[in-house]
Amino acid sequence: MRLGVLDVGSNTVHLLVVDARPGARPLPVSSHKAELRLAELLDEAGAIGPSGVDRLVASVREALEVAEEHGATELLPFATSAVREASNAEQVLTRVTAETGVVLQVLSGADEARLTFLAARRWLGWSAGRLLLFDIGGGSLEIACGLDEAPDTAVSLPLGAGRLTAARLPGDPPERQAVRALRRDVRTEVAAVVGRFSRQGPADRVVATSKTFKQLARIAGAARSAEGPHVRRELSRNDLRTWSQKLAEMPVAERLELPGVSPGRARQLLAGALVAEAAMDLFDVPSLEICPWALREGVILRRLDRMRAA
Repeated sequence: MRLGVLDVGSNTVHLLVVDARPGARPLPVSSHKAELRLAELLDEAGAIGPSGVDRLVASVREALEVAEEHGATELLPFATSAVREASNAEQVLTRVTAETGVVLQVLSGADEARLTFLAARRWLGWSAGRLLLFDIGGGSLEIACGLDEAPDTAVSLPLGAGRLTAARLPGDPPERQAVRALRRDVRTEVAAVVGRFSRQGPADRVVATSKTFKQLARIAGAARSAEGPHVRRELSRNDLRTWSQKLAEMPVAERLELPGVSPGRARQLLAGALVAEAAMDLFDVPSLEICPWALREGVILRRLDRMRAA
């Protein structure tokens, strides 16, 4: 069957169309995305403004048309941090449904972590042992760890790259004092949850998903995306620390000249690097591996599992 998974995230509205069946690997057919950066469009009251809602509705409608053009027989639509935490979330969801017919399922932060963990486990297999996962989105940081397909511990922290950039890093480049203050506060939030994971014992393998980690790994020398998903890509803590310092001094125009950095993410990359560095430092991770599957694949896999169980 042909499935479309529609991810209304904090940075993009992303449609992934795949050919899928229970027990088989989903095969990508088409990918379509629109850059919205909803995490940066919240007003002082935490609401998505009228122009942001207009753009969201238009993007969902466009994605729906693309899914239909590619013959998707079922759409799996969901929303994450930006919509979940908007003070006018109910009104936004009602309008999206009224104008497009799409009913967005709002995932909790813990759901995001669990589904992303499922995708990473399926990609890496049981031989990965105890798996520790990090995912940095536009609105939140997800951390999960466990031996099975469902993590033993999963948390979500409000440390997304888009959210932190909009709230804490004005200026181009931002002032050093602002960077130091954000670095300190991020580390405080991450440190507060480390104990929940350390009780499980050390991880056998550490992986990261999300565009932020992929771009950080790329500027540190990892293979290009054009070389395919099966090429091993890693990010070391030492390289990350070096690049965090460099990014803090670079204006956005210079970041755009770095390999693999997209226009929609260049401004957020410093905040993402600070979050990634805090996670690797406080969890004592010298190096991690980039996993090509993440939340969207997890949603697809969960749907296929339920079909097989029916």
